[in-house]
Amino acid sequence: MSAVISLSSVVPGRLSKQWVLRWLGTLSIALSFILLPARVLAASNALPGTHSFVADAVRNVAPAVVRIDTERVVERQPFDPNLIDPLLRDLLGEPGYGPERQRGQGSGVVIDRQGLVLTNAHVVEQVEEVNVTLADGDQRDGVVIGRDPVTDLALVQLEGDDSPKPARLGDSDALDVGDWAIALGTPYGLERTVTLGIVSSLHRNISSLGFNDKRLDLIQTDAAINPGNSGGPLVNADGRVIGINTLVRSGPGAGLGFAIPINLASRVAEQLQQAGEVVHPYLGLQLIALTARIAREHNRDPNALVELPERSGALVQSVLPDSPAQRAGLRRGDLVVKAGDVPVDDPQTLLQQVDQAEIHQPLTLQIIRGEKDLQLSVKPEPLPGFG
Repeated sequence: MSAVISLSSVVPGRLSKQWVLRWLGTLSIALSFILLPARVLAASNALPGTHSFVADAVRNVAPAVVRIDTERVVERQPFDPNLIDPLLRDLLGEPGYGPERQRGQGSGVVIDRQGLVLTNAHVVEQVEEVNVTLADGDQRDGVVIGRDPVTDLALVQLEGDDSPKPARLGDSDALDVGDWAIALGTPYGLERTVTLGIVSSLHRNISSLGFNDKRLDLIQTDAAINPGNSGGPLVNADGRVIGINTLVRSGPGAGLGFAIPINLASRVAEQLQQAGEVVHPYLGLQLIALTARIAREHNRDPNALVELPERSGALVQSVLPDSPAQRAGLRRGDLVVKAGDVPVDDPQTLLQQVDQAEIHQPLTLQIIRGEKDLQLSVKPEPLPGFG
């Protein structure tokens, strides 16, 4: 049957414009139904042979993801047997005392061809034995090269030859909110578990999550991170590592996961490999964020003892005794607005500049004290207990 249809062969004589338009509309609908099965058939033929980008990304990094099993010895707390019902004491026996072996489990990722595994510091805290299960099921002993509790990172050396292919590292500084985020690890001992999400936020201050003993700004993701995922990699759509999974929010806001940016983790790993520890500079300040709005509200209070500068900065809440900050002359109520050449709008910015400073080398701070603009020179020292 010919696909060409003449209008004159359908209706003789003069045709109205409305009739022609109605006829053409009907013809276009008919042709779309004729062509539709071919499109659907082509799409259905393409589906079985394809994989999602997630599968491709996982295939790239999975050989470098490991499970870490640990054992540590802890002292059991003394317990008064008189607190137990006599009947239960007869059934259960006397409570035990002395050392007890505890088992732990986490994840890690191989980052170089020498078999160095990057994981979380809390995964290998005070452990006596480390057993690493590779992606192919091979089990190796591991040796903790170093831990940095401040950034919650640790480095483990695999024993034996033929180390797994290392993961490719990405650039966490190039991340944008909304980028794909894929978490890998062994939550609850379930090996090779993969979850998918996006980068929900960047530079999330860990102190806002209740961890005041850490110095981190984290990648926030909605990819599911569960106990046992700690130390595993967070990767992008190309299968490159962009972070090290570290914790998950429980309670209000549950479902949010966090990862340490890989650029920071790489710098820490390099120091751990060279020295077995990381030395963190510190000033000895306790700081709170000040904004112009907060300052204005404070200054309106007739009972306010001091007037605050109506601008953003890091407000000194207290100065630790015998600290570099005290020796430099900083006081409670000083507002730090610049560190070196970098403007300071919040405490996190100041902490970042201190972390990048050299030990015992002068760091210039610009502060506002009352109505005066001052410059003070402070020499950071090693964080007590970490160097």
